[in-house]
Amino acid sequence: MTGRRRTRSTFLHALTRPVRALRTAGVLVACASLAVGCGVVPGFSGGADDDPITVMTWAPQDTNATNKPGMPAMALAYARHVNAHGGINGRKLKVVICNDRNDSVHAAKCARRAVEQKAVAVVGSYSQFADTFFPILEGTGIPYIGGYGITNAEFTSPLSYPVNGGQPALLAGLGRHLASGCGPVALVRPDTIAGDELPNLLNSGLQAGGHQDADDLRAAEDATEFSAQTEQALTAATADPAKQGCVVPALGDRTNTFMDSFRRDREGYPAVRMGTVLGSVDQTVIDATGGASSPYEGAYITGWYPVEADKRWDGMKKVIREQAFTDTRIDPADAGVQTTWIAYTVLEAVVKALGDGEVSSDTVRRSLDDGFKVTTDGLTPTLRWQFQDVLASVGFPRLVNTDVTLQVVRDGRLVAAREGAIDVTKTLQDAEGEA
Repeated sequence: MTGRRRTRSTFLHALTRPVRALRTAGVLVACASLAVGCGVVPGFSGGADDDPITVMTWAPQDTNATNKPGMPAMALAYARHVNAHGGINGRKLKVVICNDRNDSVHAAKCARRAVEQKAVAVVGSYSQFADTFFPILEGTGIPYIGGYGITNAEFTSPLSYPVNGGQPALLAGLGRHLASGCGPVALVRPDTIAGDELPNLLNSGLQAGGHQDADDLRAAEDATEFSAQTEQALTAATADPAKQGCVVPALGDRTNTFMDSFRRDREGYPAVRMGTVLGSVDQTVIDATGGASSPYEGAYITGWYPVEADKRWDGMKKVIREQAFTDTRIDPADAGVQTTWIAYTVLEAVVKALGDGEVSSDTVRRSLDDGFKVTTDGLTPTLRWQFQDVLASVGFPRLVNTDVTLQVVRDGRLVAAREGAIDVTKTLQDAEGEA
């Protein structure tokens, strides 16, 4: 380990790209039409008591990097479902969608669009640019319900209500799972101050299972080729011929680049298992890299929720069949789609609880802050947000779902590798103690 000072506030930036500077203040709105990935569920006119409840969902679409088109598509399907059954407390749900284009400027545009539309919440969304959109939401009091969990601000902002444990829980949980199924473990991660956090989290999980620490292999943050790290990882993971080792790439957007090198250079070495986390890899990435012939075949992947085949997803699948059967953007196995579904169930529960009272960003936020509890049919633990929660002392005051599931890629699909979930609260606390 280096002597560089590590801080919890920088941890998740190891898994995301740097925020690019805002170039202009007066910009056109990001969402113009459904043809470019933006649009709304048709509005409904009426008196004040009959006005639709407006929310926003944003995610990157049609970019050369991460794309999550299934999230806004799921939001629109959810709204169609709710409206087909009389709305929420008799009021229609209007969903404005926005394409953040994996760009800080457009992320800010989407947030300003939410303000212009008088959205009561931003729900089930994905953006890497919390530094540009959260100040806008916080300045106007719009809650952010169910972000994807890829930025530190999602676990620190008082306006954030996450439904999963983000990357911190996944990496700590991965160590717990690999401890019982792997020989030597090699971690490949960015050589940055933020990247220095990753071994602490993984190793705390390994130690909890009685396993030795992982070999810590560093790579340049902007590397475009990983042959040297592949050779180092394979050498370390195969050091014990009696046990099958595991390689864990935790390189964010560069994980696929590492896997290209790994697939090319692994010949001549004993077989090893791969382990990684959702956010670096999910079902859409597996599909895009070859499905059953993907280099991720056989890999362990920690996730936030039950696998797609679990019956607890039947409600979501029914809505997809009825409202979006021909929409190929919506994959029920995609963690983004699942997060959006859960986030909208939270929104609906809060609005229903408000009854005939005012539905606004203020009332939604106050309900959540007053200890409102949401059950999600077992897809998550009961969700309840309090700013000073159990993980506040280690820098994650909004992290309330510390459950992690273990999945494995089998025949190109993510399936359960073991029953149930584990709670990684103590693992996260122990990781902070080592930092």
